[in-house]
Amino acid sequence: MFDSLSEKLDGVFQKLRGKGHLTEDNVKEALREVRLVLLEADVNFKVVKDFVAAVRERAVGQEVLKSLTPAQQVIKIVRDELAMLMGEGSDNALDLAARPPVPIMLCGLQGSGKTTTCGKLALQLRREKRNPLLVPADVYRPAAIDQLKTLGRQLGIEVFDSQVGQDPVEICEAARRYGELNGFDTLILDTAGRLHIDDKLMAELERIKASLAPREILFVADAMTGQDAVNVAQSFDERLGVTGVVLTKLDGDARGGAALSVRAVTGKPIKFIGMGEKLDALEVFHPDRMAQRILGMGDVLSLIEKAEAAIDKDTAADMEKRLRKEGFTLDSFLEQMQSIKKMGSMESILKMIPGAGKQMKQLKDMQLPDKELKKIEAIIRSMTARERRDHRI
Repeated sequence: MFDSLSEKLDGVFQKLRGKGHLTEDNVKEALREVRLVLLEADVNFKVVKDFVAAVRERAVGQEVLKSLTPAQQVIKIVRDELAMLMGEGSDNALDLAARPPVPIMLCGLQGSGKTTTCGKLALQLRREKRNPLLVPADVYRPAAIDQLKTLGRQLGIEVFDSQVGQDPVEICEAARRYGELNGFDTLILDTAGRLHIDDKLMAELERIKASLAPREILFVADAMTGQDAVNVAQSFDERLGVTGVVLTKLDGDARGGAALSVRAVTGKPIKFIGMGEKLDALEVFHPDRMAQRILGMGDVLSLIEKAEAAIDKDTAADMEKRLRKEGFTLDSFLEQMQSIKKMGSMESILKMIPGAGKQMKQLKDMQLPDKELKKIEAIIRSMTARERRDHRI
C-alpha cells in the first residue's frame, strides 16, 4: 500500500535527518521535493499546494528550527497535516440511527468492487451485532445477482431474491417490506456500476434515493485509479449527496492520489478501506493511522485490533494451559501459525510494525514468508500424532 509514495517520502526525510542543524532553505528544499512526490502520486494539484503551504507555515519557525531534533519536528508536522488532509477529527462512523431496516446504498463505476464491498460491509455489520439483508439491485450485469448470492452463502447472510430484468427501484422497495416483516435492521443495496455521465442510470439512483431515503450513500472508488476516482466521486456527490467513500484495492499498487485527495476535494469522509480480496479485508478508515503508514511509522493500534479479532481469548487461555502442562508441541505451533494467518499476510502484518516496513525491501529477493509458512504447515501435517507431540523424534 502506497509503497512508492512511502519510499520517496522516506528518501526526502532521510536527507533532513542527515543534517544536524536545519536552515529555512533546508526545509523549503525538502518541501519542494515533497510537493513533487505528491504530484507524482496523482494527488490533486490544489490539495498539494494547500498542504505544502500549511506545512511550510508551521515548519519554518524559530521554535522548530532551533529545537534539538528539527528533522523529527518537521516529519511530525507532515504527519499531522497528512492526517488532517484525510479527515482527522471528523466523524467517519456509519449513521444508522433510523427506523429499521436502515438502507445503505453503494454506488460507483463498473469494476470498482461494489458487490464484494457489499459482502464485506455485511460481515462488518454482523460483527457489530446487526442483522443485515443484502439486496442485489444490479440487474444489468448478468453475474451480479449470482455473485452477491454466492457471497451471502459464504457469509451465512441472507440475500433478497431478485431477478434480471426487474426494476431496481421495485426490488429495493420490496426488499424493505421483506426486511420489516422478517426482522432485518439494515439493508445493503448493491446498485449497478455506471458512468457519472450516463444520465439514465444516474436518474435511476436518484429514484432509489427518493423512494428509500438511504441513511448512507457510499461511493465505492478504486484506489488504483488515483485522482480520476476523486473527480467521479465529486460528480456522484452533486447528483446524489454522497455521505462517504469506500476506497478499494488499497493492498495493490495504489499511488495514493485518491486517499489523499478525496476528503479535501469532495468534503466527504473516507469511511472504509478494502485491503484485499478476502471478505474480512475491510477496515474502518483512521486518518491518523493511515498517515503513519504512509510515513513508514507502522500502525500498532490496527495490529492490536487485528490480533484481538483473529485470536479468541478462550482459545488462547486453553493453549496457555496446554503449553504449561505438556510443554511445546508442533500441534500448538501449528495452532499459533493458523491464528497469525487469520490476521492477514505476513507482509501486511510486518508493515504495521514501526520500522519493519523498510526491512521488507530486503525480503523481495527472498522467498515470501507466507510461502515458507505454507511449507512448514504441510510438513507438520504430514507427521504422525506422536511426532507432533515430541518434536525431538
